Amino acid sequence: MSTRSIAFMFPGLGDHHVGMGLELYRTLPVFREQIDRCAAFLEPELGVDIRTLMHPQSAPPPLPASAGKKLDLRRMLGRDGRAPTPEESRLNETRNAHPALFVLEYALAKQWQAWGAEPEAMIGYSLGEYVAACLAGVLSLEDSLTLVARRALLVESLPAGAMLAVMLSEAQLEPLLGGHVSLSAVNGPEFCVASGSPEAVQELQTRLRDRGAAFRRVQSSHAFHSNMMEPIAGRVTDLVRGFARHAPKIPYVSNVTGTWITAAQATDPAYWAAHLCRPVRFAEGLGALTSQALLEVGPGQTLSSLVSPAPARIVVPSMRHALDPESDTSVLQKATARLDGLEKESTAKRPFTKTEQELAAIWQAVLKCEAPALDAHFFQLGGNSLQATRLLDRLSKTFRVRLPLRRIYEVPTLELMAAALDAPRSGSFPTRSSASPKSVNGSLFRLPNGLSIAHQNEAETRHFYDDIFAHRSYVKHGIRIPDGGCVLDVGGNIGLFTVFAHTEAKNVRIFTFEPAPPLFEIIQRNVAQHGIRATVFNVGLSNLECEAPFTFYPHSAGMSSFHPNEAEERHNLQTIIENQRRSGDAAVDQIGEHASELLDVRFAATTFDAKLRRLSDVLREQNIERVDLMKVDVQKCELEVIEGIDDADWPKFSQIVLEAHDEGGRVGKLVELFERRGFSVIAEQDALYVGTNIFNIYAIRKGS
Repeated sequence: MSTRSIAFMFPGLGDHHVGMGLELYRTLPVFREQIDRCAAFLEPELGVDIRTLMHPQSAPPPLPASAGKKLDLRRMLGRDGRAPTPEESRLNETRNAHPALFVLEYALAKQWQAWGAEPEAMIGYSLGEYVAACLAGVLSLEDSLTLVARRALLVESLPAGAMLAVMLSEAQLEPLLGGHVSLSAVNGPEFCVASGSPEAVQELQTRLRDRGAAFRRVQSSHAFHSNMMEPIAGRVTDLVRGFARHAPKIPYVSNVTGTWITAAQATDPAYWAAHLCRPVRFAEGLGALTSQALLEVGPGQTLSSLVSPAPARIVVPSMRHALDPESDTSVLQKATARLDGLEKESTAKRPFTKTEQELAAIWQAVLKCEAPALDAHFFQLGGNSLQATRLLDRLSKTFRVRLPLRRIYEVPTLELMAAALDAPRSGSFPTRSSASPKSVNGSLFRLPNGLSIAHQNEAETRHFYDDIFAHRSYVKHGIRIPDGGCVLDVGGNIGLFTVFAHTEAKNVRIFTFEPAPPLFEIIQRNVAQHGIRATVFNVGLSNLECEAPFTFYPHSAGMSSFHPNEAEERHNLQTIIENQRRSGDAAVDQIGEHASELLDVRFAATTFDAKLRRLSDVLREQNIERVDLMKVDVQKCELEVIEGIDDADWPKFSQIVLEAHDEGGRVGKLVELFERRGFSVIAEQDALYVGTNIFNIYAIRKGS
């Protein structure tokens, strides 16, 4: 993901709500890890686990995406007369709302950074500036949490206040304020916020009404950014003085000045007192930003709505409003897809070297592509392991340099690969590329049926396509997906079965589970790209809830497993390749002398700590009352997945299809279990897998 042109925007209070980010907490490991970390640190300070305030047991499940639903504008504007629930009242207490919002925005920012979105700049609105300062390194996370929590207690000790949004310019509003109301924010050319005591703000409303000016009360417990904050200004200064402060490492815009924060301001304790009492100059701050994309990192989309449209940049919210029927996952997926467009920026152009020119010509011949740019990526242009072996032969003949196959994966861009070819003469060796295909974006690949998907490995994707779309392996023996059905895709990989289920029937609701973060991110992109009604979980399923190491093979992702056995996996892959050769696959024959090296590359591994959950727990949380089809492909964990279904939930399942590894008689155990649960069962082995321990099991409930 390109990060050179992204600025983070952190909202202030107002759009926080009970259940905010709950779906993301359940499905995104980095987001969840940061929430947990902050909650553990804050609990002694707050006397409460912040997670119980953000996500109480009674929090409703995330609202499903629905094209037919609309926002309740009266409720959004606070005009429906509905009293807040006890959970809402508790979260809205200043001592709770401030740290909760900080924690959510910080965790979401760290999730974006984990996906490769490093901001070139930041701007925060009110409390949001504390998040920007923390990410910029002005204060440590622990000091930031302590400061936000203690500052909130100081604010809570002040008399109640009121705030009013007014559709007038600063110059028009100032003469109407009187001596007891302050200008607290300038959000646009004709959009300001005033604040003061409830009585003074009521008098301002009368003056505005007489003038015919539009205004609206802002839901707020205190008069933020006003002279009513001055009694605690000195104590805020003292608080900040007690923490180590550093010059910002990432530029961000000051609310106080409306322009870039200076090191002197950021590290001056008195600045943070001024920030508390003086108006938020957000409109001016937006003018200081020149980033191509502004990413709102927090609940709601208020800041996005304040940005004036400009053709040269995009504004991207990454969370829903509390009353938006779309899920947080869906909003985040759309944000990821929009930011992917920035990746098309090329490396600054310069003349090609002789080696780069010759290499570009070889790429064109091998990949059948147009002339590649310097930052073009061999595998993102459609290259795969088979084409990489052909590339090696061409490079050896042209440059008299023999690179090992793994080197193609380490230096996959044109510029780096050319440097690797020049290295024996220059004595300078290029480092491993950071532009790995396992990034959040994945490369785009056009399937034989015309659909484009993000993926990692063309050979593996073609195999999955043949299995799912061409041979229809998951809908054999009477298995079908009904219109409006509910489908579980357990072991989603890049989401190809999720895409298939979406195209196979109308209005299908899909729940997809994938524990490997690189694959989870690719699934999210595919779901967003095709408008699939799916909820994607970055977890595995098992018979108990825990964490476990997950071995991930970036170049052979389908064999990734919680139970790795490289000897067995090498045997299976070698057998599959040999079966392909016997069936007349010409591409496989071209591997030749590179076969052993290809296997080494395919089994280069990395390990993740992944979360495992019980399927019945997920069914309850998501209110899933029926499962029309569950597909399971989890590399030797299939029995544990099935054992995570409670007795009371078995009647919900109509059809189950598994890929099972027959270790210790597992296939027989699964067949017996399904038959005992009232299913008709077929177990068979595909011709491609003859000689391996891989079988398919088809279970259909009798009478369904």
